[in-house]
Amino acid sequence: MQMMTWRTIRRAFATAAAAGAIGALLCGGAAAQVSSYGDKEEGPNRGNELPTVLQRVGVEQHLNQMLPLDAQFVDDTGKTVRLGDYFGKRPAILSLVYYNCPMLCSEEMDGLAGALEMVRLTPGKDFEIVIISIDPSETPELAAKKKAFYVKRYGRPETANGWHFLTGKQPAIDAVSNATGFGYIRVPGPDGKLDQYAHASAIEVVTTDGRLAQYYLGVEYSPKDVLLGLVEASGNKIGSPVANILTYCYHYDPQTNKHSLIVARVVQLGGMMTVVSLGSFMFVMFRRDIQLGRDHDLMSKRTDEKG
Repeated sequence: MQMMTWRTIRRAFATAAAAGAIGALLCGGAAAQVSSYGDKEEGPNRGNELPTVLQRVGVEQHLNQMLPLDAQFVDDTGKTVRLGDYFGKRPAILSLVYYNCPMLCSEEMDGLAGALEMVRLTPGKDFEIVIISIDPSETPELAAKKKAFYVKRYGRPETANGWHFLTGKQPAIDAVSNATGFGYIRVPGPDGKLDQYAHASAIEVVTTDGRLAQYYLGVEYSPKDVLLGLVEASGNKIGSPVANILTYCYHYDPQTNKHSLIVARVVQLGGMMTVVSLGSFMFVMFRRDIQLGRDHDLMSKRTDEKG
């Protein structure tokens, strides 16, 4: 009975590994996701072609590209700053988001904060975190609220001086987005107002002198990779391109010919598949082992009686 039980456990772990591999395959395509509530595609359904909105969204990796350090922004205290103010001494993590984003940006920022919790470096001392809004209508007050939220989420309030949430005018935003290869477009929200953005998700590690050293796509970031990227960027080393596979997550309704973009929780789906597969397999196999044990005991009893 004990031997059969351990065999069942080994089979269960093998099944978990297989299910995990399936989840990894599902997640692998979700390197960068698109956030928006939707857009209307003109013309007939063109099969597997991407909707127009998605063809204009993406991330091109401009490694070794110098950022526009003279670009002017306003920080979360209302002070006018230059992007170059955050470089010269330490490397930085750069992210382009917008603070009123209802979906993907919060996923990205949560992923960044979660990864940094496991990186034994200190913002403001070892590196800087520079977050830039792509929406020129957003205000320093909103930026300050977002900063307070994520510094609290990070759990180290003493590092607040290393987090910089910036807002700016369109020319400065364009200069940074063009340098980083960050493509996005304005789209209507669910109320029809043109106040949201379709965009991909990525963070960049920048060298101490302001050059793009490494890209990390998606909304989940490996603490080990982030640490390695910051260490290399501190020495002004440029990394290698990563697989630039952009998965566009949207729901297509052929009746209305609308593409509603969603944040695909592929990682959670893969995890759920693993848990369900493992649980079902273990339940069935343990029941089978119990039954086999009972049959074995019954056979032994009958053998003893015959003897």
